Amino acid sequence: MILDRPLLRFVPRGTKIDFMRGRFIGLATSAVLSVASLILFFHPGLTLGLDFRGGIVVEAHTQGPADVSAIRAALATQHVTAAGVQSFGGPDDVLIRLDTPPQSDPAHEAETQGMVDAVRHAIGTIPGAQVLRADAVGASVSAELFRNGMLALGISLLMILAYIWFRFEWEFAVSAVVTLVLDLTKAVGFLVLTHFEFDLVMVAAILTILGYSTNDKVVVYDRIRENLRKYRSMPLAELINLSINETLSRTLGTSSTVFLAALPLALFGGASLSGFAWVMLFGIVVGTSSSIFIAAPLLLLLGEKRLRRNARPGARN
Repeated sequence: MILDRPLLRFVPRGTKIDFMRGRFIGLATSAVLSVASLILFFHPGLTLGLDFRGGIVVEAHTQGPADVSAIRAALATQHVTAAGVQSFGGPDDVLIRLDTPPQSDPAHEAETQGMVDAVRHAIGTIPGAQVLRADAVGASVSAELFRNGMLALGISLLMILAYIWFRFEWEFAVSAVVTLVLDLTKAVGFLVLTHFEFDLVMVAAILTILGYSTNDKVVVYDRIRENLRKYRSMPLAELINLSINETLSRTLGTSSTVFLAALPLALFGGASLSGFAWVMLFGIVVGTSSSIFIAAPLLLLLGEKRLRRNARPGARN
């Protein structure tokens, strides 16, 4: 019956692509990109968002295209200086950013509230303009949020290491976590180059990427483990190639589905969602490719001797 076969296959049955042939090129390329991302992390560095930098963000809507010069002039009349004013989303949306006082005692909290009120009053002097939201985060709170965000990323990597180590051999766990770290550094480089603000939403995006990438690697690792039991005398490089080819259609199908689901958010999600979605799209591409070109070659390097130590002569191959 025609329904017994999938309507779409990304790769034909019996595909025999020799992925391991280019393993050194894949590892070298990944290492270069990760080192470049680390350099970008230190200079010029991430663009920290309100959550991690502290400050005031006011989102306003104007009647017709926003006149940034007029908004700056209105803010100046209220003695609001050093304000970053930029358009975002549609032409009639504007974002105003100000730094908060460095302390968080009641006196400075009152000063922060006064700055928010001054911005509201300035926007109110522009015909048809209105403030949609105003958020303020103090410096001490932002520092705590940054520590907690980094702690969440670190704990997630340790839990992934423990999970894969428990489910597979240690070679699988080390290969997966090293690959995830490389994926993470590339995501940081992407954030630096695109100037997307690094805030709690981006931490959530990176955690989502790590989870998706881990699932993708577990699928490939499961097939490798099955084939290790099935083909006991097959060379490990050949067996890994076989396993990747057998799961390639599923891998590409899953990645394409998630990619297409996130693409509309990147294109039409507005300022609050587009950055999250673009990081997700980048992570899907990097996570899928790293499962094939990074995680599998690392497993070959770490397990070529040990995983074949107990091979039986004359076994099926």
